[in-house]
Amino acid sequence: MAESKAKGSANPERHKLPIKSILVTQPQPTTDNSPYLSIAEKYDIKVDFRAFIEVEPVPFKEFRKDKVDILSHTAVIFTSRNAVDHFFRICQESKIEMPADMKYFCISDQTAYYLQKYITLRKRKLFVGEKTAKDLFEVIKKHKNEKFLFPCSNIRKDDIPEFLQANKIKHSEAIIYKTVAADLSDLDDVTYDCIAFFSPSGISSLFINFPDFKQNNTRIAAFGPTTAKAVRDAGLELDVEAPLPNAPSMTGAIEVYIQNQKLEAKK
Repeated sequence: MAESKAKGSANPERHKLPIKSILVTQPQPTTDNSPYLSIAEKYDIKVDFRAFIEVEPVPFKEFRKDKVDILSHTAVIFTSRNAVDHFFRICQESKIEMPADMKYFCISDQTAYYLQKYITLRKRKLFVGEKTAKDLFEVIKKHKNEKFLFPCSNIRKDDIPEFLQANKIKHSEAIIYKTVAADLSDLDDVTYDCIAFFSPSGISSLFINFPDFKQNNTRIAAFGPTTAKAVRDAGLELDVEAPLPNAPSMTGAIEVYIQNQKLEAKK
């Protein structure tokens, strides 16, 4: 990626420069109502999308080595669509049919709705958090006698396993897919005024692809505290941190930054 000479080294004067291009480190939206497209139109900004991480399936033979007995569990915790997809892939390859009394704990309504792609949901067997893992903890506490299976990636947050251990809840982890850095070599000669990150894995991918990345005038945006920490740990300066009290989304936080720039320019 352009401006790639040394880690960190952000230009303190970069805040005075208008943002005219943004790289969103996520896949291209499948709909035309993306809030990023609204920002692009409203402020005449070029917005590109490029996933910095990719998901690879854990082969069935590799999964078997962990000796996880799916049917010995009475409940499954899902935190993403990827977890749902790869869990049922493993079930299919294992020739396992999920029993009707299996309970499912989903981190959000979105994940719960996606689960219907694979099973017919019964309300008494489905439990949903509002959005975060902490919300789901309160639900799990009411079902402490279940034996939980947590299908996850090789890179995952510690919050759910730590909660289950701290509360002495029986559980197993099953690594069913891997999160790896995408090949970004085609971005080598491209410069963006702002790069928006959504996970520590995205930051890792940046430096795997461009080990000598230099921030210079690029503004770095991060969603969530773990991503923000990864930005700082990498020696970069964080310019836009989401969510904010008045801007719960990444696009909202970026727009606040742009508006503050315009106010400063008028002074």
